[in-house]
Order: sequence, then C-alpha cells, then structure tokens
Amino acid sequence: MTRHGPFSIRRRLLVWLLVATAALGVLALLDTRSEAERMATALADRVLAGSALVIAERASLDENGLIAIDIPYGALEMLSSAAEDRVFYRVDGPPGHVVTGYDDLPVANAVQGGDPAFSTGVFRGEPVRVASLARAASTGIDEVPFVVTVAETTKARVELTRAIMMRSALRLSLMILGAAAIVALAVTISLRPLYRLGDAIAERSPDDLSPVETPVPSEVRGLVGTINLFMSRLKSALDGLRNFSGNAGHQLRTPLAVVRTQLALAARASNLGDAQAAAAKGDAAVAHAERILAQLLLLARVDAASGRSHGTLDLAGFARAQTAERIPEAAEAGIDLGYEGDVGALPVRAEPLLLGEALQNLIANALLHTGPGAVVTVRARREGDSAILEVEDDGPGIPAEARSAAISRFARGRTHGPGMGLGLPVVEEIARLFGGALGLHDGKGGRGLCARIRFPLSDA
Repeated sequence: MTRHGPFSIRRRLLVWLLVATAALGVLALLDTRSEAERMATALADRVLAGSALVIAERASLDENGLIAIDIPYGALEMLSSAAEDRVFYRVDGPPGHVVTGYDDLPVANAVQGGDPAFSTGVFRGEPVRVASLARAASTGIDEVPFVVTVAETTKARVELTRAIMMRSALRLSLMILGAAAIVALAVTISLRPLYRLGDAIAERSPDDLSPVETPVPSEVRGLVGTINLFMSRLKSALDGLRNFSGNAGHQLRTPLAVVRTQLALAARASNLGDAQAAAAKGDAAVAHAERILAQLLLLARVDAASGRSHGTLDLAGFARAQTAERIPEAAEAGIDLGYEGDVGALPVRAEPLLLGEALQNLIANALLHTGPGAVVTVRARREGDSAILEVEDDGPGIPAEARSAAISRFARGRTHGPGMGLGLPVVEEIARLFGGALGLHDGKGGRGLCARIRFPLSDA
C-alpha cells in the first residue's frame, strides 16, 4: 500500500491559488488579445478611411469627361508609422478603368455614396488592410463614379497588439506573485490558532483529559469538539478500567487468601479427610472468584456498550424464554419458578445478551436467597407507555432502609446467604444503559422482594 507523507495546507493553498490564477490569467490574456486586436484595427481603419476620403475629395473630371485626380501625398504620409508599414493606393474610374495606382491591389466592396468598406487580404506576399470608398464626380449634367482604395501592411497593428499583450502579461505576473506572497502571509497568520491548539494539547499531562478550551477559529471548532468528545470517551474508558481493576483487586483478595489458607491447611493435614475438606473449601473459594470475575467482566461490557445504538426485541417473549431456561435448576432446589405476562408484544430497545444477563442475575438472586418451597415469579407487562419487567419472590426480602445501598457495588442487601454485592448493581447499570430504571419493592402481601425494571416502549 502506498504511503503518503504529510502535506502542507500552506503549500496546497498556494498551489491551488497559482493554478487557478494562471488559468484565469490565460483566459484574461486571450480576451485582452482579442480586445487589443479590435482596438488596433479600429484605430488604423479610421486613418485608412481618412486617407481615402482626402484622396476622393481631390477627384475631378478633365475636358474629356474622364476622372482626373491629383494624389495628395500628405494623405499617404498620415499612414506612415514607426513599424515602417508599406502603403498602397488605387483609384478606379468607370468599370474596367484604373485611373492610377496599383492595378492589382485588392478592392473592398464599397457602396456608392456610403461609408468606407474594409477588408483584409494579401498583396505581394504581405498581409494588408484595405479600405475602399465609392464616390462620384459631377459634370453638372451627369456623374462619373469612381472608387478610391488605400491599403497598408499590418506590422504596426501587430506590434501594438503585442505591446498591449506584454504589458498585460507583466501586470498579471506581478499580480500572481503578489497574491502568492499575501496568501502565504495570511495562511501563516491564520494557522497560528492551530499551532496554539497543538501546543496546548502537547503541554498537557497524560492524566489531563479535560475538554480543550483553547480559542480556535469557527472552521476548527468541529475538530476541537471531536477531540473533546474523544477525550471524554477515553476518560470514561479509563475510569471504567480503573474501576474494574480496583474492584477486581478488592473482591479477589479475600477468595485468593482463602485459597492460599486452604492449600496451606491441606499441606499440613495429617489425614486424607482433612486434606480433602481443605481442598473443597479452596475449590469453593475459586468458584466464588470466578463468579466475581464474571460479574466484573459483565460490568466492563456494559461500560463498553454505552453510546451504541441497540435493536428492538419483544420483552414478553424474551422474558418467557429466559425464565424457561432456569426452571430445571429451580425445580432441583425445590423452588417454584414461573412466568406471567401480558398478551401481545412489548417492544423495547435493548441488546439481548446484556438484557439476558440482567434478568438472569435477578432470577439467580431470587433462587439464591429463597429456600425450598419458595415461589419466584417473572412478569412482563405494559404500563402506560412503559414496559415492566419484574422478578418477585416470597423470601426474606430486603429491608426498605437497605434497598438503596443494595444497588451499590459490593453491598449485600440480603440478610443471609452468600453473595458478591455485584448482582443488583449489574442489573441497575444494564437497565440504565437501555433507558430503564431498577427499583426494589415489597412483594405481594408485604413479603419477599419485587425487583422491577421500567423500560420505555419502542416505536418499532
């Protein structure tokens, strides 16, 4: 895969400016050339027309009724230029009769008594501009038509056009260079807030993940907002990692100490029975540590799932299926586990794996803290614009004053039986992740515990 090196915003802006200005400059030069040629031609044509008019005014008729004309050389001198253009003339009388001048000089199509006519052609190997003027000389009784034609080579026009083009090109080049210098300076000044932003981030300590407050232009605020959002998410991830590490160390310290103690007792046991008893206690401590790690990893997964979008599932069908999985285990413990639910779908937005862990935690809590002969009921029902998921038992319950603490991590809300203090906190965090809320209430008749999660119904 081809790797590209870092690019410079300043260099890119300069290149784009120069390319764009050069393209516009070429178009401007083409337009300038067309305009210069038009202006040079118009100016020279006026002189040609004036020269032809001066010659035409000197025309008269001789005693034979023929056109006689005295060419005023001043009329031809007015066409002289620094470019040393050559001047040609021709006077035509009645059709087929050349009075004077170059009889092979091209003639423009002039209208009798009208304005001079102009044309461009080649005469004796050189390009020429031709002006013809059609007039008539009067005998007092009759009129004799004649045409005066004056031509000039085009060197002066070409040199005038070239001079205008050169000046325009020079001005345009100076404009491009000046614009490049201005842009280079302006970009350098405009990029200073980015340099300050980079310095502000570089000077931070690795533990400082607070939002960046450095003033930046409006065009960069989106980037700064994205950086702040990323830093916020990184802070949440690091906080979750610290919580996981601290909680794991705190909770695993006791079972690991038990394992070491039981191993030491097994090593010093005087008979096989004592060694086996110590090994059994150590195995129970390891199993307890495994459950703690499973719950901590589940909390970490909940933290990782924050901010993600979730699909829609039917809470009633989902709760019924999850309950059915635990019925054999409950039956072995002598506990009556069942499901009650409304008819019809209860759509909620949730991730099946995490929601299943939450429901299984509630069922496991009920099975763990109630004895044989107890009744545990799972319910899913609609209440207004909410979906309710409940797990109710008729066990010892949790005192009302201890229920808020029971949802805190590592707090044991039940008054007897083993526990890790993570079951209800895991359920509470999963419920909050999906927009729900966990509440602990008395069971029916004031007996036992009813753990209730309220979810918003999905529109899907």
